[in-house]
Amino acid sequence: MSRNKRLQDLTIKDNFMFCAVMSEEENCTRFLEMVLGFPISRIDVSYERNMVYHPEYKGIRLDVYAKDQNNKRYNVEMQVKRDVALVKRSRYYHSQMDMELLAAGTGYEELPDTFVIFLCDYDPFGRGLYCYTCGMQCKEDSSVECDDGCQTIYLSTKGKNAEKLPESLVRFLKFVAADVEQSESDFEDEFVGQLQKSIHNVKESREMGERYMIFEEMMRDERKAGREEGRKEGREEGALLARRASIFELLEEMGRISEELEVRIHELSDEEQLKVLHKLAAKAESMEDFEEEAKKVLV
Repeated sequence: MSRNKRLQDLTIKDNFMFCAVMSEEENCTRFLEMVLGFPISRIDVSYERNMVYHPEYKGIRLDVYAKDQNNKRYNVEMQVKRDVALVKRSRYYHSQMDMELLAAGTGYEELPDTFVIFLCDYDPFGRGLYCYTCGMQCKEDSSVECDDGCQTIYLSTKGKNAEKLPESLVRFLKFVAADVEQSESDFEDEFVGQLQKSIHNVKESREMGERYMIFEEMMRDERKAGREEGRKEGREEGALLARRASIFELLEEMGRISEELEVRIHELSDEEQLKVLHKLAAKAESMEDFEEEAKKVLV
């Protein structure tokens, strides 16, 4: 979310507005049913839910977290900025939801199905799809039953295969992609119309205006704490982070890097190797060229 943004300037893809709108049970239920394709019994919704189980573990803030009467769990995340580690982050979210249940005494065999849904204002995999549904599958034989009950869905506002999806979902994704002025247009969709009314109510609510001010203050405090922590880590680590980020930015236009190589670059702390990889990324004409040369460097 942009700094100093007024409540009136928010759309559904701004974190605060997304959480406020999806905290309404009917909105969240209809969204989940539209995406997952099955009816959902009454749900309990919480938003901006922090999960931290140990001071040495990384905590996460779940945008929208819900459970239904069948004990299935749902986590919905708005993702505006590109995240090269998005797949790994989904794994972490699933594990944190399981940890909460196991801490409450649930046995492994009783763990419910969990769904993590990322709403991306970009194409996370560069394949031109509006929807990528991912789950556990046996590599050698797809008929082998190995469903672990975890499913991750990546929705993209930049899809090109509208004919493969329900019209309602495509219209919703176009609504998510819209700017403030466009988002007030008639999308000829009943659900989008309902969301527009919810957004209008949030913007007209004095209570929500006060909450937004508190939310903005919290975000400013987090950014300040992050900057202070970054300074404590020292210039050397900051330089490594910047070098890695620069490598991924150069590669962004060439498609998706292999997950194995992506992880190795994230873990790489040798400045000289990172400099070599940066030069390779700048010169490479394709992702294949870069990966072939990068593997020689990382031997």
